[in-house]
Amino acid sequence: MDLREAAVHLNSQMVEQEPLLRVQGLKKVFRSGESDLVLFENLSFEVKRGEMLAIVGESGAGKSTLLHILGALDRPSAGDVYCANLRLNSLSADEAAAFRNRDAGFVWQFHYLLPEFTAAENVAMPLLVQGRTWAEVAPQASRWLREVGLEQRGHHRSGELSGGEQQRIALARALITGPALLFADEPTGDLDGRTADAVFELIARLHRQHQLTSLIATHNISFARRCHRVLRLEKGRAEEISPESLPA
Repeated sequence: MDLREAAVHLNSQMVEQEPLLRVQGLKKVFRSGESDLVLFENLSFEVKRGEMLAIVGESGAGKSTLLHILGALDRPSAGDVYCANLRLNSLSADEAAAFRNRDAGFVWQFHYLLPEFTAAENVAMPLLVQGRTWAEVAPQASRWLREVGLEQRGHHRSGELSGGEQQRIALARALITGPALLFADEPTGDLDGRTADAVFELIARLHRQHQLTSLIATHNISFARRCHRVLRLEKGRAEEISPESLPA
């Protein structure tokens, strides 16, 4: 079953399902000199459990900012974001951090691996910062290295890994805590075509196997076409379009 067939099957199962994320009347304004810059406003949409949503749009349309708000890394100027029944923009800083550590995994265009640590230590870092010992977390790090096909590279530092390998390590690090949500901001944007395709296929496989709900901001239209749904940001507005309507 390919991703499109899986999407049809998934959509038939989700008709009566409550959304995992609900966005209501979202607005984000930045101060620019003496005036306000409205990045977007009145965004409202839902994301059901198990969906893979692509967010597309021109540079500067607000894709990254939207992901930051949905992942409780930033606050909107107006509107609400709910994860299940939790209102994210009402959380304190400590509560937002707890939500991110518990429920969300993040992958960025640049991997942000710590160069002084091995691949295995980088994967385990979210658990190590929780105060757990290396002996406790090493088996989980090994398991996730195996999940992304890099079990034999665990002792290498980031500078000894290729760009695609570094992004696979970043993906394993994002998922080691078992989050329900995966936020990916241009996860293949710094990779060549073949490597980017392999990383996207890995994201899609892990999404299915671990029953994630994934939101992916991307300029890569061919990848967006393989997601269940597509949200396009343009001129401060959001429009849902069908993946099939995107150019091949």
